[in-house]
Amino acid sequence: MTGIFWGECGDYFGEAGRLRREEIQTRRDGSLRMHGRSTTVGYNVPTPGYVAYLQRTLEPAVDLGVSAVFLEEPEYWADAGWSASFREAWARRYGEPWRPPDSSVDAQYQASRLKYELYADALRDVIRHLKQRAAARGQSLECHVPTHSLLNYAHWRIVSPESRLMDLPEADGYVAQVWTGTARTPNVYRGNRRERTFETAFLEYGQTLAMVRPTGRKVWFLADPIEDNPDRSWADYRRNYERTVAASLFWPEQFRFEVLPWPSRIFQGAYPEVDLEQKTGRRVGIPADYASEILTVFNALNDMRQDRVAWDAGSRGIGILVSDTMMFQRADPAPSDEDLSSFYGLALPLLKAGIPVEPIQLETVSTPGALDRCHTLLLTYEGQKPLRSAYHDRLAAWVRGGGGLVYVGDGSDPYDAVRAWWNAAGTQPAGPADDLFARLGAASGEHAAAQPVGQGWVRILHERPRSLARRTEGPEIVLEAVASVLAPRGMPLRTQGYLKLQRGPYVTLAVLDETAAPEALELPGAYVDLFDPSLGVVQDPRFEPGACGLLLDLAAIDDRAPRVLAAAARVRTVQVEPKRLACVTRGPSGSRCRMRIRLPAAPTQATIAPEAPLRSAWHAPWQTLLLEFDNRGADVAVSVDWP
Repeated sequence: MTGIFWGECGDYFGEAGRLRREEIQTRRDGSLRMHGRSTTVGYNVPTPGYVAYLQRTLEPAVDLGVSAVFLEEPEYWADAGWSASFREAWARRYGEPWRPPDSSVDAQYQASRLKYELYADALRDVIRHLKQRAAARGQSLECHVPTHSLLNYAHWRIVSPESRLMDLPEADGYVAQVWTGTARTPNVYRGNRRERTFETAFLEYGQTLAMVRPTGRKVWFLADPIEDNPDRSWADYRRNYERTVAASLFWPEQFRFEVLPWPSRIFQGAYPEVDLEQKTGRRVGIPADYASEILTVFNALNDMRQDRVAWDAGSRGIGILVSDTMMFQRADPAPSDEDLSSFYGLALPLLKAGIPVEPIQLETVSTPGALDRCHTLLLTYEGQKPLRSAYHDRLAAWVRGGGGLVYVGDGSDPYDAVRAWWNAAGTQPAGPADDLFARLGAASGEHAAAQPVGQGWVRILHERPRSLARRTEGPEIVLEAVASVLAPRGMPLRTQGYLKLQRGPYVTLAVLDETAAPEALELPGAYVDLFDPSLGVVQDPRFEPGACGLLLDLAAIDDRAPRVLAAAARVRTVQVEPKRLACVTRGPSGSRCRMRIRLPAAPTQATIAPEAPLRSAWHAPWQTLLLEFDNRGADVAVSVDWP
């Protein structure tokens, strides 16, 4: 894995002892977009020379026989666009002189679209070169792009190719870089701006999955046990890690995970031991309990490819359309809402009502089957625009076939006037919603009720999503609009105060707060709490509003065969004999391994090799054995015998 937009490229950017300022992303005042506090590493403009440099630099990896290359984070800042190389790219792409991106909404939109295409082209050229080189050597090679979600990039005012990469046959998929650092970005709900880590992560993971779902390509979900900010406390990291892990598991078709990007900064790093408001300045290594917890989660994630899936949630089959153009309206002269409320003003009311709303990528709607998961869609063109008219043809056909569409917007977005297909390159006073309504044959005036379109229904809500996010009654307005297109089709809108999903024996849950009447959730039955480093067996656990959980349902394991249920280590080569279970574990030295094992009878003996102190405890009601020993950073052979 290597960065695609920045890196220690001294042999390129430092040639002749000077920094290539003309190839670094530049702001209006002439300042360079440098990476962090570096004075030598900048956010690069993907010029032809830089692309050729990346191709040459990565060739040795292909020659050594790597099976996959990950080209990380193609990022272009929205407030950049003044460098000499960008001006040249503008002239080549548009056939006209460069315009300052902040000179008009059209200039900003076109500048962002150019940034989007430049990195898509750069990735295409690098990946194509590497794959051709591998093929010439008789090797197969996969190429993936680790990237933040569209929602996060738009929120942070960064432009990236995102779903555009799925147009490239050379690209094999993504790593969804969603973690505490992105998901804790504050948003607004009922006028309250604050962190909502679980809800934001849920939507970020869903959006990244939406880019690949219609294409069948791969995606990994990342959850980092800490974050880039080194001044958070271990307790803060732990709380938010649990929320991101839980959010990632609510997408049951997804079973690939990147469990941690930098092991050394987690297991060898030092961070504040208390929360920021109580900060003493003392930094310590990872607490033993947290180390055991994340190792348990890692091992559980390796078992998430489960066929049995059962939801306990509000109405399913409701989606919200998002477009890559969400990134094109994020800088001067008229940046869209700083809190991204054009999206969260529609998504959070549903999610907070226990409805697992699914982001649907607008750029994929023409792909066969892309809308099959949904019976109802929400759409706004506040803060985003449709890149192609074909999207409207597909949406209109989908509605006429029985779908329900809620459109929210009042037509006041200044970016409606950019030169685009819906207004004949800026020569007509029309917005993209006008074109959609015309294709639907829907009355576009202000209507208080849903209207039939073919076998489907359309509700046009003349409200600004950003305004709904700031109003106390905003969520109820959104829910009523959705209910109005469900009712004529005989579907009630179901809401509840929690989300729960069972994947095989694993139960993921989130009890929602900020609801009208928050209530705790009690689960009947016996479970192993995988967020509890002691791996205790809990009976009828109770979860308060705002809590998330990851549990192993003991009753959901069909047979009583001996098996390792959970472990704070990686478990391999499990062998079960008539009276013995043996396996090999491996975990980082300095951490504690706890294993819970199901057995047909109380054990007569448990051993580990190399020999070391071993603690064991038998839980008779569910016939499970708890073993506890130190991980070694090497293989440990575990053996258990029973009568």
